[in-house]
Amino acid sequence: MGRGFLFLLLVIALPAAAQIYKYTDANGNTVYSDHSPEGVKAQTVELPPLNSVEPQGPSAPAAPISDSREPVRSAYEILELAGMPTEEALRANNGTFTVNVLIKPRLQPPHQLRLVLDDEPYGQPGNVPILQLVNVDRGEHRLAVQVIDGEAIIQQSPVVVFTVQRVHKP
Repeated sequence: MGRGFLFLLLVIALPAAAQIYKYTDANGNTVYSDHSPEGVKAQTVELPPLNSVEPQGPSAPAAPISDSREPVRSAYEILELAGMPTEEALRANNGTFTVNVLIKPRLQPPHQLRLVLDDEPYGQPGNVPILQLVNVDRGEHRLAVQVIDGEAIIQQSPVVVFTVQRVHKP
């Protein structure tokens, strides 16, 4: 590990107001410390001012997403699908059913809700927390809901895995 990296680690770990001392130990190693050792000549290290970033308030819009499909930050404290069976099959004879979205706080304009079925966007985005799926094939599927702003994904719910059971008519 380089001395510059150790110095940087030490600078980051110490409080902003702490004094830093540099000296050479008995083995000839350069040492940085927050106290001056007795009997050893130590130099004080002048540090540049620390950079700081002011946090943004909760009303600030989320930054657009570049190449990632992951959300930048959570805009909603609750975003999940409700009423989806996970232990038993969902019975939908024609593959059509509705899902409810739990969202808190309420969906904020211009945000919209969009379903993601088997990792692909599904249907048209909307602003109503009851969404319909039509003619979904039988078998196991993955479903989530996203909050979007145009093409930007603001947040995505956890994925729910479920199985659709359809009646087969000969």
